Amino acid sequence: MTVSRPASDVFERLESEVRSYCRGWPTVFDRALGSRMYGEDGRPFLDFFSGAGALNYGHNNPVLKRALVDYIERDGVTHALDMSTAAKGAFLETFQEVVLQPRELPYKVMFPGPAGTNAVEAALKLARKVKGREAVVFFTNAFHGMSLGSLAVTGNAFKRAGAGVPLVHATPMPYDESPDGEDPAFRWFDRLLEGEGSGLNAPAAVIVETVQGEGGINVARSEWLRGLAGLCRRRDMLLIVDDIQMGCGRTGAFFSFEQAAIVPDIVTLSKSVSGYGLPMALTLLRPELDIWRPGEHNGTFRGFNPAFVTATAALEEYWRDGRLQKQTLARGEQMEQGLRAVAAGRPGPAPEVRGRGLAWGVEFADPSRAAAVCARAFELGLLLETSGPRDEVVKLFPPLTIEEQELEEGLALFASAVRGTERPARSAGPR
Repeated sequence: MTVSRPASDVFERLESEVRSYCRGWPTVFDRALGSRMYGEDGRPFLDFFSGAGALNYGHNNPVLKRALVDYIERDGVTHALDMSTAAKGAFLETFQEVVLQPRELPYKVMFPGPAGTNAVEAALKLARKVKGREAVVFFTNAFHGMSLGSLAVTGNAFKRAGAGVPLVHATPMPYDESPDGEDPAFRWFDRLLEGEGSGLNAPAAVIVETVQGEGGINVARSEWLRGLAGLCRRRDMLLIVDDIQMGCGRTGAFFSFEQAAIVPDIVTLSKSVSGYGLPMALTLLRPELDIWRPGEHNGTFRGFNPAFVTATAALEEYWRDGRLQKQTLARGEQMEQGLRAVAAGRPGPAPEVRGRGLAWGVEFADPSRAAAVCARAFELGLLLETSGPRDEVVKLFPPLTIEEQELEEGLALFASAVRGTERPARSAGPR
């Protein structure tokens, strides 16, 4: 089937001004395979964006595509709300066998809707229902979604302003900012919780990302996460880990919190859980928290069976053994070394490099520099985005399945983009 090419101005004429990624990547994409996307003119772009983390296994992964095509060709059920289907049953059994049981995780699985923000809304709603309290604590520079409940626990001022109404019943606390093991944020948090004059209502839950993706690739220490989990236990608060962007292997292990050896009460997953970029989200919860009444939380597209099919295929192909995790950690070391080599010896303040697995960020002292690097990278054929409260961080998110030489190619293009945006040193001139 031949897809007709759109008129060059159709997006400008008809699509809302809210669009964003297309402004930084002014081309019309037509095909995608593995670690590359292709413009309609055939020009290739190496993808270090990965659908904002929704394409951990690359574009049109052949194993997942085969499973999807076979399912569609045999007239498998597409839409089923929360009806029982063979595709859903196969996913649940595989998820338990491959992911939950080996990690001794007790979770029940809830299908809250198609997007990550649906998973977060369900988690917040359930935590308040279980504890009978309204307040939820979140952390500076957090991002949890664009619907109102998720925005209330998001730190970015620009995104919060888009709500148009007050965002209430949520309290910010400092993210892991202390280099020592005794984090002053927890001491202050603890004092607020025990003080009758603190003005802080007893929270139902705390929601946290182990690595803040949209917040600037801020990596929480395992000690800090364990301290937070302990505080939640002592103060009768539920711990919600938002693993929407960092889960499904982005940091190495399937769940990003595994490294800290904690077991959250509730976990949210989306993005790469379907494996193929198909809409799918999960809210995982301890069995004793499952106090929902039938139909108390629902959604039309929580039973998108093609996503169950590709999710099952991804688990079977990539998580039955430890190969992908080992490869991700090895590629992560390769990326860290390459990025630190780029940052070393640059004129002016050295960019800060930070990350885990295959989630990395390079922060520039001048926020405009990050945008300039991404623009130059696009010209060179590399897709990158910015993150952080001032868009001061270049975010590097290649597919987990990227080949070693492709990663080297991307790092070389990134280095060229950094060099190409350096301001020439001022000449002292005659005295």
